[in-house]
Amino acid sequence: MNRQKLVLVILLAIFAVAVATSFLRQPQQKTVNKLKYTTGMTADASRTGKARDEKKLHLDLLDNELPRFSGFQRNIFRPIFPTEIKPSLLPAKLVKPVLPVPAPSRPVPPPVVLTPAQRAMEDMSRFTFLGFLQKENRKIIFLSRDKEIILVRKGYKIAGKYEVASITDEAMTINLPETGEQIIVPLMENRSLNADSDNGQLLRR
Repeated sequence: MNRQKLVLVILLAIFAVAVATSFLRQPQQKTVNKLKYTTGMTADASRTGKARDEKKLHLDLLDNELPRFSGFQRNIFRPIFPTEIKPSLLPAKLVKPVLPVPAPSRPVPPPVVLTPAQRAMEDMSRFTFLGFLQKENRKIIFLSRDKEIILVRKGYKIAGKYEVASITDEAMTINLPETGEQIIVPLMENRSLNADSDNGQLLRR
């Protein structure tokens, strides 16, 4: 017997057991020798109360006095629990919106105004001193900016506006075009011309 036939036999056995069980548990109809009430039998008036003739107009019902209205007792539309009142039904004056507190504004610092000497030293800080060369009693210094090497000698204008007044082994003097004053810029190898802002000296004419 293969597997399919075995499953079919088991299902048929289960079905047969279910049919037999339902038949045995089915309620059986019972019979009695005599019925208590038969068709057409007159009902006992003592049990059903005084029978009224529904075809007759009963005027005695109009003599009965109706109970008077005792007045208002309670509001049937009032909610059982007071907490059931919705916030939207409350007066508008009771609901106050919470406004955000504005943050205190900070005072704006005044802009920093640089003097001509300070602007000149700031422009000099973009250049790096690489070394110098002396030729025929004239010194030539080598400056670099943005990977570009610049040869500077006396009379040359750095950044197109600061004229070199003199060059020594330790410093370079430049003229300020705005005021005509001079600034001494220290020369330190492989360092910015404004590596130390306190080194710059202002000379007044």
